[in-house]
Amino acid sequence: MADHVDSVLAQWAAQRPDLDVSPMAVIGRLKRVSRLIDTELGRTFAKHGLDAASFDVLATLRRSDPPHRLTPTELMRTAMVTSGAVTQRLDRLEDRGLIARSRSETDGRGILVALTVEGRALIDRALPDHLDTEHRVLDALDPSEQAALADALRVLLESFGDRTG
Repeated sequence: MADHVDSVLAQWAAQRPDLDVSPMAVIGRLKRVSRLIDTELGRTFAKHGLDAASFDVLATLRRSDPPHRLTPTELMRTAMVTSGAVTQRLDRLEDRGLIARSRSETDGRGILVALTVEGRALIDRALPDHLDTEHRVLDALDPSEQAALADALRVLLESFGDRTG
């Protein structure tokens, strides 16, 4: 069985047999799978009136320790986006009544972002559907293949310095 990447590799082998194009087998598939997964997840988010960025912020707040509050800097670090992008996300979520920003009690200049009751209810409804989608897109792999893939991807991410702490 062959996929699109196999045909690309065959074309390169015919046109440039002097080059080792084997990394394209992994990188090309990662990129294609990522796009397809993003499409599937996007459909799930849309059912809940969300996009990936909004889901990311709500989920980050929800998985934080109660009372589910973080500073914008903590959100930025967790979501790995620029401060401007976090501000835009927060503005949209606050306009929808899903998060609330308040001054920190310990640092008068600091801002805390918290889920509202509506925001928590929405993420609690969306998360099971999100997980169902993730299970569905991984159904082609048995549990041991999923674990092996997760381990291999962790090693690759760590090689880029993507570590906790």
